[in-house]
Amino acid sequence: MGVRQMKIFTGNANPALAAEIAEYLGVNLGQAQVSRFSDGEIVVKINESVRGADVFVIQPTCSPANDHLMELLIMIDALRRASARRITAVIPYYGYARQDRKARGRDPITAKLVANLITVGGARRVMTMDLHAGQIQGFFDIPVDHLPGVPILAEYFRNKNLENAIVVSPDLGGVTRARALADRLGSAIAIIDKRRPEPNVAEIMNIIGDIEGKTVIMIDDIIDTAGTITLGAQALIERGAKEVYACCTHPVLSGPAISRIENSPIKELVVTNTIPLSEEKRSNKIKVLSVAPLLGEAILRVHEDLSVSMLFD
Repeated sequence: MGVRQMKIFTGNANPALAAEIAEYLGVNLGQAQVSRFSDGEIVVKINESVRGADVFVIQPTCSPANDHLMELLIMIDALRRASARRITAVIPYYGYARQDRKARGRDPITAKLVANLITVGGARRVMTMDLHAGQIQGFFDIPVDHLPGVPILAEYFRNKNLENAIVVSPDLGGVTRARALADRLGSAIAIIDKRRPEPNVAEIMNIIGDIEGKTVIMIDDIIDTAGTITLGAQALIERGAKEVYACCTHPVLSGPAISRIENSPIKELVVTNTIPLSEEKRSNKIKVLSVAPLLGEAILRVHEDLSVSMLFD
C-alpha cells in the first residue's frame, strides 16, 4: 500500500492543523468543500476520487460543536458512499466527552451517542487525543488510537530547564496525568483538593504536597472557563509557590477564560493546537504547541499497519 493511496481531508473546524499534518506527511490536502445551504444545512462536496483510498478526516468537534460534528458525519458519509477503502476519523478534540456518565437520574450519556453516530456514519477507526475520560474508548466498537498530549508538553518544559519544579494536579481526578508529566520531568507532584459547589464554580480546599519556594507546573486535559486553574494558581502563590506555569492539551477557553488568565498569577499557559485559538483568545501569556507531527506520525503508522503505541515507548 503506497503513500499515494492515503488521502487527508478536513472540515472547517481546524484547517490549519490539517494543512500542517498534510505537510508533515508530504501529501496535499484532499479537495473538498464544506459549506452551507441558505437555510443553514451543511453540504459537502468531495472533488476528487477516493475509491479504494485510505482516508483520514481531520476534524476536532470543538465550538461550535454541533456544526463541526455534523460536518464530520456528513463528510464521512460522503466518503463512504464514494467507495473509500477505509475512513479514519481524526478527532484531536472529542467534544461532548465530559458527558460520559449519568451523574443523576435522566441524564444523557452524550459521549456514547456521539461515538454511535461516528461509527454508524461509516468511520472504521478513530484517532483522538487526551479524552476527558479514557473509558470513552470503550464507547466505540471500532479501533481507537488514543494519543497522549503529555509528551509534547513535557518536552517543552524540559527545554525550559525550570529550577526546583513540581507538577501539580488541579484535582484528584487528574493525578494520573500529573504523574505522567512528573515522571518525564523527574519531579515530584502535589494535588489540589477542591470542592465544586456547582458547575463551572470551583472552591479551593486544600493542597496536598510541599510547594513552598518551588516552580509549579499545573496540568489539566481541558481548560474551559479557567476558573479551576486560576483559583488553583492563586492558592499556590498564597501558600508560597515561587511561580506558576499551567498547561493543557485542549484550550477550550470559553466565557471569561482569557480575562481570568490575564489577571491571574499564571506566568505562562502552554496549550496545543487541537483546538484553534481565535484572535480574541490570543494572549502574550499563552504559548501554543503543535500536535501535527504526533498526529502525522500516528496517521502514517496506521496507514502502514505499524504499531502506534511504539511512538510512546
